[in-house]
This record gives sequence, C-alpha cells and structure tokens, in this order.
Amino acid sequence: MVTLNRIYTRTGDAGTTRLASGAPVSKADLRVEAYGSVDETNAVIGLARLSTQDDATLDPILARIQNELFDLGADLATPAGAREAERPALRILESQVARLEAEIDQLNEPMAALTSFVLPGGSPAAAALHVARTVCRRAERACVALAGREIVSATGLKYLNRLSDLLFVAARHANDQGRADVLWTPGATR
Repeated sequence: MVTLNRIYTRTGDAGTTRLASGAPVSKADLRVEAYGSVDETNAVIGLARLSTQDDATLDPILARIQNELFDLGADLATPAGAREAERPALRILESQVARLEAEIDQLNEPMAALTSFVLPGGSPAAAALHVARTVCRRAERACVALAGREIVSATGLKYLNRLSDLLFVAARHANDQGRADVLWTPGATR
C-alpha cells in the first residue's frame, strides 16, 4: 500500500527523480518518459470516462484499465534487477493482455466491418477515446525507445499495443456501434 503524507518534497527541483528501485535519474530519462506517457494515457482515459459513465459495458472496462495503467507505470518505474527474486516487482501479466483481447472481440463483434479508415470524432466519448488511443500509441513508442536501450517488460509492451486497439474499438462502440463513425474519404478535398 502507498502512503502519501506530503505532496511536495522538493527533491525534484534540480531535474531529477527516483525510480521505484531508489536509483536517481534525470526527469528527461527515457524510463521516466515511458511511465510518464503511460500516466498521461491514464489521465486522458479518465477524461473520456466523463462521457462513458452511463455505458454499463464500456465504463467498467475503462475503470479497470485505469488501475492496470498504474500497475504498468510501476512496472516501468522498476528496472529489472537481480534482487527481483527476493522481492518481486509488480509486472503486467499475459492474462491482462488476454483480457484486453477478449474485450476487443466483445466490443467489436456487433459492429459492421469497416469500409474506410475512421477519422477521430463523432460523439464526445468517441472523440475523447480517440485522443486516448493516440496518447497510448505515444506511450507505446516511448516504451519501444526505452526497450532499445534497457530491458522492458515484453508483456507491458503488448499490453500497450492491445490497449490502443481496445481504445479504437471503444471509440467505435461509443459512436453507436460504429454507425456514427466519421469515415475518411480519400482525396475528398482535392
């Protein structure tokens, strides 16, 4: 359990922070960028939930995902280390990825196949979910950049990839099961 008695500590005033391991790093470090982008994804999903709170199918999924994104942040803030055998770090599990896949299939099943790319928009909920999807893709890119330099959970990377897919399908779900999607018309403005 986490206990926060003080909100400001002044320890980051010089541009550094500490990872979950206690190691000091620059706030510009790729690892901090990765878990910061995951945090931003979480915040945008929270904003989208203002428009999904009456959706008995979608809102509970998004609520659980918000909690899982904190788990992913903890995963990313904890570099792999030798002491992990004695004190296992919180890591994203394959079962969490499989649950996202099942939910993608569940949300996508009643919708007609796409005939074009979907433009972000439609209902307020769909527009917000498309923003969440693009922020999630940025978080994924930050994690891939980090993985090019350090060990990153492959399952965490898969989770972000599936999450962006889920957010796309969720946006279509919020657009009257895709019936209110705004479709791209190639060359329409020429």
